[in-house]
Amino acid sequence: MALRFHRHFVVAHLDATRPDDAIRDKLTDIAPGPDLILEGDGDIWRIADVPKHGRRTLAYDKTTDLFTSEKYEALPLSYDIEQIGGAKNKLVLSFDDGPDPRWTPKILDVLKEKKVPGVFFVIGEQANRSPDILKREYAEGHEIGNHTYTHPKFDEISRTWIHWELNLTQRLIESTLGVKSILFRPPYGIDHQPEYAEEVAQLPYPQELGYLIVGQRIDPDDWSLTDDKRPIPAQEIVDSVLRQASKGNIILMHDGGGDRSQTLAALPMVIDQLRAKGYEFVSVSDLIGKTRADVMAPLSFRERLAARADGFIFAIFQWSRFAIATIFILGIIMVSGRALIIGILAIIERLRPDHTKLPQPPPSVTVLIPAHNEESVIVQTVTSVLLSDYDDIHVIVVDDGSTDRTLELLHANFGKNSAVQIIHQVNRGKAAALNNALTHAKADIVVTIDADTEIEADAIRNLLRHFSDPLIGAVAGNVKVGNRDRWLTRWQALEYITSQNMEKRAFDLLNCITVVPGALGAWRKAAIEAAGGITADTVAEDADLTIAIRRLGWRVTYDEYAVAWTDAPETPRALIRQRFRWTFGTLQSFWKHSDTLFRPKYGTLGWVALPNIFVFQIALPLISPIIDLLFLGSLLLWGLAQLHITQIPQLWTTADVQRSVVFFLGFIIIDVLTCIIAFALERHEDWTLLIPVLLQRFYYRQLMYIVLFRSVKEAVRGRPVGWRGVEHEPHEPHEPPRPTPAPATL
Repeated sequence: MALRFHRHFVVAHLDATRPDDAIRDKLTDIAPGPDLILEGDGDIWRIADVPKHGRRTLAYDKTTDLFTSEKYEALPLSYDIEQIGGAKNKLVLSFDDGPDPRWTPKILDVLKEKKVPGVFFVIGEQANRSPDILKREYAEGHEIGNHTYTHPKFDEISRTWIHWELNLTQRLIESTLGVKSILFRPPYGIDHQPEYAEEVAQLPYPQELGYLIVGQRIDPDDWSLTDDKRPIPAQEIVDSVLRQASKGNIILMHDGGGDRSQTLAALPMVIDQLRAKGYEFVSVSDLIGKTRADVMAPLSFRERLAARADGFIFAIFQWSRFAIATIFILGIIMVSGRALIIGILAIIERLRPDHTKLPQPPPSVTVLIPAHNEESVIVQTVTSVLLSDYDDIHVIVVDDGSTDRTLELLHANFGKNSAVQIIHQVNRGKAAALNNALTHAKADIVVTIDADTEIEADAIRNLLRHFSDPLIGAVAGNVKVGNRDRWLTRWQALEYITSQNMEKRAFDLLNCITVVPGALGAWRKAAIEAAGGITADTVAEDADLTIAIRRLGWRVTYDEYAVAWTDAPETPRALIRQRFRWTFGTLQSFWKHSDTLFRPKYGTLGWVALPNIFVFQIALPLISPIIDLLFLGSLLLWGLAQLHITQIPQLWTTADVQRSVVFFLGFIIIDVLTCIIAFALERHEDWTLLIPVLLQRFYYRQLMYIVLFRSVKEAVRGRPVGWRGVEHEPHEPHEPPRPTPAPATL
């Protein structure tokens, strides 16, 4: 007979039954329902069976469009859970989310005083930070359980992630205590008798790994907060435990994860009042008729060896993490502090009254220009010098073995000019070219200019006015980037303003400028001769000579009004090549003059300038890329973990990441403010250069890291490095930009 009682089912699934037999066949599979099969009594669970699909056969009559019969071959089954550990008037005090160095020791003191055993479900990350507390818990007779390594949302992570979380914490327990624990409680665990399948879907896997799943049916919510974000009062915790005491055997409390002051206050009252009601406090192992050694078995000899190795690795990880965090924070504090100090000193220097005047009578001056393959810019450079508003100028250009048309253009344009002397020499480097020019200089003051640099009309006059002071040995000019027509050169223009020139302002106040730039600088010839001339000991001859003059007692100063416009490298390759020479030369100069470090005789040169080079130009930049990568890597893994993409647990907590981000953003803000101050101190600057200031940090500064690593590598190898000029890419001669005048503001 047809099964008419199926009519409603057939009508509801009309579209599924009529198209074809394949779709009707799907009705033969019966998925398990959401309900659970619970057997026994207790707060400890054993998964006896996992869900299974049911199977039935259906007879279908096409003529009547009805199922005529059905036969169940297998019934669908849900999770079959054995609940064990039920015992009348016996309770277990369990604590999650520790150990916490502030609260766990105090909780242990209460348990010791009351002679009550407890079970501590530890977070591996927390335990690795406080191994002594973990040892105390075990030494005082308590049981230790696994609560994962980073406390993820257990029902949202993969089996691979679960394996990582449990294995890391287990290895930590083994390496610290010499035992292995089979007790496990999932984070964000079930705080009642489970009712639905999704609540226990992840639990079979830990059981497969050998863990005993420990739940809890007595939960006073000691972790929750009141409306004003304070822990719930201790009395509410006590009352809640007393109300629920007859419903289960395991009490859930917390010794970590936040402010546990009310838990601590409630604990002795809970113990005393439950004992007064006839309850006995036992361990988890007591509930199941086992000993502590059964649930926390000692390691075998081979396991102890492996545990020692694990312990060493955990120690390295913890110390490295601490070191990374410390270096990261100290680095940000040091760099930010330096930026603030430099900014304050630069402002003070800018506000000082300017009493400098040209010596009387005005001194004659010789301009020295070394040139090597500078055909695209040499004519503009010499012309800009000849257009100066200072009359008594003699120009000496030394062609250092150029292989292009540099020498030809010099003779064609200035060969008949009596103010210009052209000297040709075989290629021997910049220092040799400058020394050659110096031997022909008759004036007491010489100005050095790079062959790719154009100066403003009043630049030489502004430099010379400082030499009315007989203690002045050299004056640094204000060098700016002229070719600002692409991102790379605009970043360099920004760097010149916010780093190099601002530092010169500050160090001028302290009398410890370490570089009078070859692009534009004035020198007292007697000071150069006293320092032994321009040597080829380093490939940064300007830095070497500046430090040598300063250590002899001469003063080195800076003039912001003596402006020069230089050609900056226009490709990453050319920039790296130029900065390699600068950086390598700085390393050489630092090493050559390292005997001035921390010697009172040399004042701020040895106490400020050279330490500044070592710390902020060598040491911190060397480790900055590593810290940046680790920070960004941990941030990426943390982000992927929040999105549940990665299969690896996050080893940085949300608090760690938030703290790091706050420090990093603080550093960025100080960096930007320093840049703004630097621009405010400049005359008539183009403020649009500040637009890509943040992008500069993520690309341009990485190039500088590459340069520094290469320089240090070559220095360690002891490989000789010769002088190289900037590699000019072919380009049309340019006019340096003249920004629209605007008043500088502080």
